[in-house]
Amino acid sequence: MEKKKSIIIASVLGAIILIGGFGYLYYRLLQTNAQNEEMLKLAEMDKMEMENEYAQFARQYSEMKTQINNDSLIAQLDKEQQRTEELLAELKRVKSSDAAEISRLKKELATVRAIMRSYIYEIDSLNRLNQELMNENRQVKARYTEATQTITNLTNEKETLSDKVAIASQLDATSISVVGENKRGRKARKIKDVKQFVISFIIAKNITAPTGNKSIYVRITKPTNEVLTKGGTFEYENRMLEYSIKKDIEYNGEEIPVTVYWEVNEFLSAGTYRVSIFADGNNIGNSTFTYDK
Repeated sequence: MEKKKSIIIASVLGAIILIGGFGYLYYRLLQTNAQNEEMLKLAEMDKMEMENEYAQFARQYSEMKTQINNDSLIAQLDKEQQRTEELLAELKRVKSSDAAEISRLKKELATVRAIMRSYIYEIDSLNRLNQELMNENRQVKARYTEATQTITNLTNEKETLSDKVAIASQLDATSISVVGENKRGRKARKIKDVKQFVISFIIAKNITAPTGNKSIYVRITKPTNEVLTKGGTFEYENRMLEYSIKKDIEYNGEEIPVTVYWEVNEFLSAGTYRVSIFADGNNIGNSTFTYDK
């Protein structure tokens, strides 16, 4: 009877673990899909912002032609307006995921913007003495300001999405473990016996994070808030911080275990110590551990 109960309990526990595993995998899949959707939305916002600016310039050329009586200048404006409308048509046909074409049309937009600026200056100079035309010009500028505000709003939304993507791309240090070892390499129970700290953690899987060489910085802070360091520093939030240990790794987006060591060559007091881990200018993990005398 006891054996049968054990089998039932083991089966239930196995089912719970299996369901939990499937739940975690489903959560990670949803998280990845959400991140991809945010990046696609960011590209769409960038393209929409460019379309608005092209359309704004095309309208402005049309309005500028009504302000002058110079046939030669009108012909030039007409030519630039046609070119701007053709570029807008090209942009509308391009998919937001086509990075090369988007980049080319963004450079073309910078040229259109510069030409527009020169024509605005020229027309303002010609019409400086004509109050009626100056009033119309102010109306054009008012509409330009309104369009600029629309573009600014799109830019702000794009920056918000960029921040979300940046956060999703940060590395994450999990399962942080700190063990103090005595001179025999065994776990020390008291701080006076610690000769070496062994710090282990896992850099979590993140398919949105940039891959390649990564410098991992570990700071060990004593109960007095002093940092165990040999003088090395790194940049964090526009200031230089001391680190205890630096380790370079090759990150390919997959989970990777990391272990670092700190040799104790100084007096350590009892109390709570803090371990902080940094990479790519971000604080990616923290943990504390306490030792008695």
